[in-house]
Amino acid sequence: MATYNLNINGKMQTVEAESDTPMLWVLRDTIGLVGTKYGCGIAQCGACTIHLNGQAMRSCQLTVSAVEDKKITTIEGLSADASHPLQDAWRQHDVPQCGYCQAGQIMNAAALLSNNPSPSDDDIDNAMRGNICRCGTYNRIKAAIKTAAKNG
Repeated sequence: MATYNLNINGKMQTVEAESDTPMLWVLRDTIGLVGTKYGCGIAQCGACTIHLNGQAMRSCQLTVSAVEDKKITTIEGLSADASHPLQDAWRQHDVPQCGYCQAGQIMNAAALLSNNPSPSDDDIDNAMRGNICRCGTYNRIKAAIKTAAKNG
């Protein structure tokens, strides 16, 4: 095992882990940040999306050894009181049904709006393509992203 100093949600965390341990498991099992979800384990569903230096990344395939000295943001770090414009828009549009994919959806949408504060429908579709919602709330997700873009 090795020791890693990680910048997670603006706080330095020291963890011991094998170098190939996925960040998903470091976040959930070692640090206790359980908002990031396990979906598929092969970076295809988006449930485990976090930000790495502001870029949306799949934490199930991102090893702890690859993230030291980088800024990591999870859904818990998006806002201290769940008042981020996307979180407000998610509630306004009643997006979640089962809710399982929502942290990953919001994190991917936050990266989109950070890079493109006024996305078109095509921009939203392209950016969100890799996030799967088992409940099929895609229309509400798109509407919430548009609302957050307006209110952001």
